[in-house]
Amino acid sequence: MNTKDNPKLIRAWISYDWANSVHSLVIASAIFPVYYTLMTYDANDQPIKFLGLLPESAFNFSLAIAFFFVIVLSPVLSSIADLIGNKIKFLRFFCYLGSFSCIGMFFFTSSDLVWLALLLNITASIGFWGSLVFYNAYLPEIVSDEKMDKVSAQGYMFGYIGSVLLLTICLAMIQFAPAEKQGLFTRISFLLTGIWWLGFGQIALSKLPNHKYDREIPKDIIKSSFRNLKHTFKDLNQYKNIRVFLAGFFFYSLAMQTIFLMAAMFGSSEIGMESSELIMTILLIQIEAVLGAWLFSFLSGKIGNKKTLLIGIFIWIITCIIGYLINKNDPNVKTQFYVMAAMVGLVMGGLQALSRSTYAKLLPETEDTTTYFSFYDVFEKFALFLGLVIYGLLIEYSGGMKASALAMGVSFAISFVILLFYKMEKK
Repeated sequence: MNTKDNPKLIRAWISYDWANSVHSLVIASAIFPVYYTLMTYDANDQPIKFLGLLPESAFNFSLAIAFFFVIVLSPVLSSIADLIGNKIKFLRFFCYLGSFSCIGMFFFTSSDLVWLALLLNITASIGFWGSLVFYNAYLPEIVSDEKMDKVSAQGYMFGYIGSVLLLTICLAMIQFAPAEKQGLFTRISFLLTGIWWLGFGQIALSKLPNHKYDREIPKDIIKSSFRNLKHTFKDLNQYKNIRVFLAGFFFYSLAMQTIFLMAAMFGSSEIGMESSELIMTILLIQIEAVLGAWLFSFLSGKIGNKKTLLIGIFIWIITCIIGYLINKNDPNVKTQFYVMAAMVGLVMGGLQALSRSTYAKLLPETEDTTTYFSFYDVFEKFALFLGLVIYGLLIEYSGGMKASALAMGVSFAISFVILLFYKMEKK
């Protein structure tokens, strides 16, 4: 089967975005964090500490542990996958790890099982983020440069649509359940998330190619993987435009991913939004992201990747300034927040899709696409880790979240300046 621009393979690749994106919305953003908070506070609204940590701190630490494992493991595993020509096995492993972890969250039934919830949050996050390295690496393998922006955008669009669909089903199920059954139906939503991810993931796992390269597999695979990593890093470092792009990508990822994770908390603490309003905000962001992914793909075809990226980053800077200047006492503050959320969704969906395809376009012709994408993944995850640390420290020292919003705007501005100096050329 021809692997370049084959419609069947492209549809199979896009299907994995549809499959795994439900984790980022139902588990990472909307339902699980709310349920976790309810389960870790007693009847007097006092926090139930875990290992001496407040529930929020324990939750954040679980995410930090997951990111640490992904940052450490993904380069080595991706190098091994390229050496043996077997990306699909690693994609399958992380897909199963993440989906079964979501299913396991159904058994988080009491505050005595916080350890189980945190453990499953770690493994689900590792499964989600770990699988993306191998999934993204298929893009330059199955899609030509001319179609990468469009296909990457289609992946994100279907991912956003699928996650909104499942979240809507879960929310309706919880909302219309009797009060005494809402906890059960909330846990069923975790079960459905894992089944959705596992079930739809089979489409990609059964159809994506599993190339066996015409080269001898080394006996000492671990040592060889590190040599391959070193070689790829040296090779990557020779390409000025990749270096400049990754530097800019690091700074706008730091701000973009952090803002998405903290948007609901910002709405609650700085705007005074109710839980139902925050869930509507999350849905708004996801729906706008579908439009953003399509719009940025269209713009990149008209004016090129670089100008489109710079437009998106500029809109992000404006959004951060609005967030810093927003006044909680303004009677129209909630309307302003919804406008901000719409802007966030629009540029987030567009930048995510375009970032993936832009990096793929800049790569040299190589079989080792997974190793190259592991560096992209490490830059993104380390940026997110650092962004959360910066955000948290600024909240601690300023007593609010506005200073953090302004700091994220500065990070976007740095990336804007850096990306002025890269060209869409493989050199």
